Amino acid sequence: MSRFYVGDDASSTASDNSDIDTLPYPTPLQRNDFLVHDFSPATYLSTLSNRHQTLEDLRSELRARSQLLSKELLDLVNSNYQDFLNLGNSLHGGEEKVEEVRVGLLGFRKEIAGLNKVVQEREEDVGVLLEERRDVRGKIEVGRRVVEFDERVRELEEDLDINGSGKAGAQDDISDSEDDEDDDDEDANYGIPIAKLRRNVMQYRLVQGLEKSLGEHPFVAAQAMRMGKVRATLLLDLSTALQQSKSAGAAGSGRVVKVMKIYADMEESAEAIKVLKSSKAS
Repeated sequence: MSRFYVGDDASSTASDNSDIDTLPYPTPLQRNDFLVHDFSPATYLSTLSNRHQTLEDLRSELRARSQLLSKELLDLVNSNYQDFLNLGNSLHGGEEKVEEVRVGLLGFRKEIAGLNKVVQEREEDVGVLLEERRDVRGKIEVGRRVVEFDERVRELEEDLDINGSGKAGAQDDISDSEDDEDDDDEDANYGIPIAKLRRNVMQYRLVQGLEKSLGEHPFVAAQAMRMGKVRATLLLDLSTALQQSKSAGAAGSGRVVKVMKIYADMEESAEAIKVLKSSKAS
């Protein structure tokens, strides 16, 4: 093969019968091509596709380049051998510094463990205090409902004159709506006003709601007799009002419906049926 490089001055009058020996000889691989920071063998080889060189020649050249680099590395180590030895000797005695660092790290880890323990203890203390606060708040709320329960039962007892306080009927002349005013007109011929019956039953239902929310509270259990008297008195008043309205015939039919509605609000419709049956039997 004729060994000349691309760019050499060669005669352009070569014969048309010139063979492959007339092709330009490939330039040597450049050293700088291998020194790029992101060097990729596959990418580099793809750039050599236009070289007028056989694969075996390319392998031989790369193999020679590798041997050259190995030799240069060996020469570099040999020329700096004494410096490498001195570097190793200068590292003697570093064990003490390493031990100091290790001891410092162990001490730091122990301090961290101590702090974690303190934080956990504080967290447990805060959890206990929060639980106590929730318990106190719950007891306060229960106490408020107990007080409200007692007050409402006492008001019912006064309105129904269960204990002979003489306050029954004190609110009978108060009308809260137009319906109450109509009731007052109808109540002129009857003993117990519809508005009063309705208010007492509403108050009774509120007391029942409080009783249910308190569950098996000892105070509520102790008031069972009082609640029984309140219920019995309410049913007696409703029974009297229903019998009076029934005995008035057609004139009292509207009042009968209102009294029955109050029975339903009290969830005592069965008692109303008993009263109606007993009035028919008599």
